[in-house]
Amino acid sequence: MCTLSIKKSVYGVLCDGTEASLYTVSNGKMSFSATDYGCTLTSIILPGKNGKNVDILIGPSTLDGCVRDDKSFGTVVGRFANRIGNACFTLDGKTYNLDKNDGNNCLHGGFDRYEKKLWTSREVETPSGKGIEFTRFSPDGEQGMPGNLKVKVVYTLNDKNELTLDYSAESDAPTPVNLTNHAYFNLKGYNGGAIEDQELQLDSSSFVEVSDALIPTGKYSSVDDNPAYDFRKAKLLGKDIAKTGVGYDHAFCVDGFDGSLKKFALLKDPASGRSMSVATTLPACQVYTANYIEGFVGKNGYVHKRHDAVCLETESCPDTPNQKNFPSCIVTPDKPYHEVTVYGFDF
Repeated sequence: MCTLSIKKSVYGVLCDGTEASLYTVSNGKMSFSATDYGCTLTSIILPGKNGKNVDILIGPSTLDGCVRDDKSFGTVVGRFANRIGNACFTLDGKTYNLDKNDGNNCLHGGFDRYEKKLWTSREVETPSGKGIEFTRFSPDGEQGMPGNLKVKVVYTLNDKNELTLDYSAESDAPTPVNLTNHAYFNLKGYNGGAIEDQELQLDSSSFVEVSDALIPTGKYSSVDDNPAYDFRKAKLLGKDIAKTGVGYDHAFCVDGFDGSLKKFALLKDPASGRSMSVATTLPACQVYTANYIEGFVGKNGYVHKRHDAVCLETESCPDTPNQKNFPSCIVTPDKPYHEVTVYGFDF
């Protein structure tokens, strides 16, 4: 019988003197920790061999590391996660200009990011388990976006070893919303090295075609025509990664997307037997193989190299505000935002 428990502690003190909290939620077999700074997942602890627990999340060791982090380790990103081409979009006849923080494009909200905010937090119990509710108010004009937005993110754990990420938002005006968590996973452990020997399976027959700047062309590419991107049958992440250039950084489409919760992905480490399933209500999942973390000093001083982790960012398709062919991401006063992602662990 599992016992769900929550422990709250001080994570650190920000430069303005305010305290950031750290919550650890356990079911007696596994646990996760999260801080109200950036609504950030800081660790996921799974059982290991010889009774030694394993932390499968790459990221900073301290609050100061989170403040200095520019890779979005474990954070919530929004108001629109991923890229918006030319850092602008038009909605209801008005053009909105955003930060150009990724070449000529806007990435993860620009310079004024959700992940650098202290969220309001409290412990909760829901049908999905026990955990933490994080909320914040995003005012009209923040990041250049229209509409006042009330955002709520809830992380819960249950006795089935399921970590549920529940996102909701309400706006007083039409606005794009695309929230995701940018966790970097390595089922061998944060110090396990390259993830090329881990298997990935995706229920995805197509992915979003992008330019060299990773901006969608508006078309979908079939994995039948691009075997390096075909994960319909489980294969090692390293099998075809060299054919992609620096690595995977693509939005894979969820087969049969209809807004319901669908099991979409399975990541497995053959050596340890650990696995993680991903289910989501969202239309896509950005698979990113940590292509630009070379030299990052992470937990306990571990120095990371390229491909030391994989991100499975469930989300709307990139550049959706400019793409009529993609499922809409526009939230209105009559159409609030509510999406769910569930990470299920087996060990």
